[in-house]
Amino acid sequence: MPTLFSAVRCSECGQLMDPDPYTVKCSRCGSLWLDAVYDSAALPGNWTALLRDRPYTLWRYEEFLPFPDDFQQVSMGEGWTPLTHADGLERETGHAGIWIKDERQSATGSFKDRQASVSVSALKAQGIKEIVLASTGNAAAAYAAYCARAGIKLWVFLSSSVPAEKMRELAIYGAEVIKLTGTYDQAKSVAADFATRRGIYLGRGAKSIPCKASMSTIAFEIAEQLHWNAPDWYVQSVSGGIGPIGVLKGFEDLKAAGIIDRVPKIAVVQTEGCSPMVRSWEKGLAKAEPVEHPDSLITILATGKPGMAYEILKQASDKYGGAMVSVSDGEAFRAMRHIARIEGFSMEPAASVAFAGLDKLLERGFVKDDETVVVNCSGHTFSAEKHALEDRYFLNLEFKESAGATVLAGDGLAEAFAQLDEQITTVVIIDDNPHDSRLIRRLLQKYKNYRVFEVNSGHEGVDLVRQRQPDLIVLDLTMPDMDGFSVLENLKSDERTAGIPVTIVSAKSLTPEDWKKLQISAESVWQKGNFSAQELVTHVVGILEEDLPLPEKTEFHIRRNNTPVQVFGQAQRQRILIIDQHITDARLMRRLFESRKRFEVHEVYSSSEALSIIEEYKFDMIILDPSLPDMNGESLIGILRIRDDTLKTPIIVVSAQAIDSETRARLAVHVDSVWSKATLDRSNFLAHVETTLPE
Repeated sequence: MPTLFSAVRCSECGQLMDPDPYTVKCSRCGSLWLDAVYDSAALPGNWTALLRDRPYTLWRYEEFLPFPDDFQQVSMGEGWTPLTHADGLERETGHAGIWIKDERQSATGSFKDRQASVSVSALKAQGIKEIVLASTGNAAAAYAAYCARAGIKLWVFLSSSVPAEKMRELAIYGAEVIKLTGTYDQAKSVAADFATRRGIYLGRGAKSIPCKASMSTIAFEIAEQLHWNAPDWYVQSVSGGIGPIGVLKGFEDLKAAGIIDRVPKIAVVQTEGCSPMVRSWEKGLAKAEPVEHPDSLITILATGKPGMAYEILKQASDKYGGAMVSVSDGEAFRAMRHIARIEGFSMEPAASVAFAGLDKLLERGFVKDDETVVVNCSGHTFSAEKHALEDRYFLNLEFKESAGATVLAGDGLAEAFAQLDEQITTVVIIDDNPHDSRLIRRLLQKYKNYRVFEVNSGHEGVDLVRQRQPDLIVLDLTMPDMDGFSVLENLKSDERTAGIPVTIVSAKSLTPEDWKKLQISAESVWQKGNFSAQELVTHVVGILEEDLPLPEKTEFHIRRNNTPVQVFGQAQRQRILIIDQHITDARLMRRLFESRKRFEVHEVYSSSEALSIIEEYKFDMIILDPSLPDMNGESLIGILRIRDDTLKTPIIVVSAQAIDSETRARLAVHVDSVWSKATLDRSNFLAHVETTLPE
């Protein structure tokens, strides 16, 4: 049946407006905090029976969702999560009637999937193609998944304290992730500025009607799962407050419709290191006192400025009863382990805060012996995407500090946004030769802080371009599975990618027919081996940065000669060889040097590999761990010191094993220095390398 949505009400002044779910602010007072009003009297008397024939998702409660009948849902089956009797908790606490609302079963493992499904559906209905969101983690993951499903580009601003596992999860879905130094509340401020500067829709969280409606479905499900009875208490860990605010609204709507006989007491649980709601409630304040510097390891809950959310929950506490309590990080972690062992529920620390809070509610007598309790288990344990992705999938936004405070205005903000504008400039390199693609990437990143992705096949390239929507494509023409011409044809025939400029960097000799195709579809063509690194970078910057003068394109030209590919761009870099049988150590050492963007680094894992690669390349420095699988490190050093090509090459030993004084003395004759991995200071080591390398 159609929705009962009849009006929009301002939460602050009470003004009633037309029933538009996309209303942004109050027409009278300008408040952004709005509620949907439903005509409960029009609800059919047999409504609860009608539900039995509907799909078991949150969308089954369509009468209390503010959308028309033909509304297109972006859904992955979210909602109708289990309500499980907590036998272990009841046994240990001696309190009967404890239930766990298991929101871990959602698509991305948290209750935020409800919010994302409803909100992204609303965004898609409005034709919005791009949004900006600030988050502490779970909301971002949910929005990233649903935006991917809806074809909406998502920009997520996160505090640097958010665990890297969460950030990598977002990147899997193709979200643009910006990590910045500062708090979540500062991330919200920067996200709002970014959205304004770029004219992109800004996610409104608990203020928006669709968001609140999504969380109301938790209340509907609990009541239905308890045979249309309301529990006495609803307990949830809280950051911004969207969860309990929406649940409160859902129970109030059911009470107004005569479906349940009472609205449950809401228990808000926060971490002690960031508990503005709890502290303000304990003082009896009508408005929350913010926490400027959150101090909790559970960063997902680190919202220091709850604003109107606190006022709504405080008013509910005054009207229906309720409580607000805080728990320490240690209590939350203990609860996480405890619930896993007695109930078999593996949950993230943010969810365990609610269970630690339940203990306090029982201890302090807030919850009476005969009262039933539902605890929201809001999220699952962290996922392990770190094994699949690298940190290049998210960005760092750093601010200057002045007198110990982060600068978020004026020159500091302008400089940070200039830095961000450069970082979000994206280049995709498609080249089947990984040495060439890597070289082009390093050349670009030596001069500019662009985000550069490289793939080594045409099919992968097309997929990546469609996903990342880069600002520029650098393309090789000769690839075995799908050549560059096929890639160009594929991309130019797709409206999503047709407008992306393409620069060709290839060793292929072009026929007249090739020339004709490229004149139509490419910005320029560069013959590998016949240009300097600076020339290529200047050209790329000219294409990407509108404030720089573009080179005049009076004619389409091709650079040609027969210089070998290996010569391209090598003159500007010093080459370092790392020899270490421990692959992880070799990789870490390589990344340490590559962070300086002025070295070409090779890594091998045995003496034989080292001697082989030395035949191919001349190295400016060799760094080795003497513990090698096929030849003693000292023996390898001896060989290197009698070869003409390595006689004077600086050699640095970085050893995982303790080196006795006698061995150290022998090594000192042939190497420049000896370092221990266990005590290696990266800054000092890099400084030593810089001074040791030949001019």
